[in-house]
Amino acid sequence: MKQFEVYRNIRKRAMIMRLSISLFALMMVSIIGSLLIIIFSFHFGVIVGLLLFNALFYGALVRWVRKPFQFTVVQTFPKIISLKQLNLFTNG
Repeated sequence: MKQFEVYRNIRKRAMIMRLSISLFALMMVSIIGSLLIIIFSFHFGVIVGLLLFNALFYGALVRWVRKPFQFTVVQTFPKIISLKQLNLFTNG
């Protein structure tokens, strides 16, 4: 019998233009913001700068999808949590 994967797991792996859905949405917000800036300040330097910025931003996002930045999380909490009072002056 054929087994199907849960829909939310398929949605997690969905890719649009080599980006995950959340990163694609971030890219679209960047493009829409750039278009708004172009509309309200119509200078050739601004247009070229924003096109260059969006191209570099897309390249950085694609590179980050391929090899995500990995950071190490230092263990901040102890393995055992106790309510016992730590007092050096008791005979216990």
